[in-house]
Formats: sequence, C-alpha cells, structure tokens
Amino acid sequence: MKIGLACDHAGYELKEYVKQVLDEKGLEYKDFGCYSEESVDYPDFAHPLAEAVEAGECYPGIAVCGSGNGISMALNKHQGIRAALCWTPELAALARQHNDANVLSMPERFISKEMGKQIVETFLSTAFEGGRHQRRIDKIPVKK
Repeated sequence: MKIGLACDHAGYELKEYVKQVLDEKGLEYKDFGCYSEESVDYPDFAHPLAEAVEAGECYPGIAVCGSGNGISMALNKHQGIRAALCWTPELAALARQHNDANVLSMPERFISKEMGKQIVETFLSTAFEGGRHQRRIDKIPVKK
C-alpha cells in the first residue's frame, strides 16, 4: 500500500524530507501536493489525501503544515480519518496504539527534520493495540 503525503507551503520542506526518508526505506508513496513553497491553501491537499485513505488507495497518510493544526482540522472533517498532530515520537506511538490514527500530521515550524524522521518512523512501526481502545474509536464518527 502506498503512503499518502500532503502539505501546504509551510510544510513543503519537511514533506520533501519525508519523501527522502521513505525512499531510503524502499516505501512507496503518493504525493498529493503541494509541490513548491508558493502560498497555497492546505484544504486543497488535505481533502484528496483524506479521500484516498478513506477509499483504501493509500495507507497511512502523512500531512504537514506550519503548525500541523490546519491540515489536521481539514483531514478530520472526513468521517473515516483519524489524523493525529504529533511533535514527538511518543505522541506518534500513542496515536497509533490508542487511537489507530490513520494520518500523521506534523508541524514543520516547530520540529527539526531529524525529529520529523523519528516521528514518521515511530508512526509507521507502531501497531494499534485494539481491545478497550476499539470501542472508543467506534464512537468517533458522527452518526446521522
């Protein structure tokens, strides 16, 4: 399965670095943009990533913006997305273990590239624990 990537202009540099990390590990990915540091709107890239994760075309997703907040908010509008904003490997591990996060969001303006690499590696290598956490996850989607 391909890992989905998305960012805005403020997350472009870290997203490009994440691509290098994934290349070194031999992991495939699909880049939903953006493709430069020219100012753009994060929802334009978050929504296609979210749709691909929901459709099973990509798993997991990795998203980056300046604070990580905006892109996470846009991603989490999708009922099948559990985007977790992580700025340490410990948060990434918990997001996977307890929340079964399917998209990792990172704040480029607040972490180093090396920290981003550690966060990505932790997120990708940590499994969901299931058990008592599953019933909580089942309650996240809004029932209409």
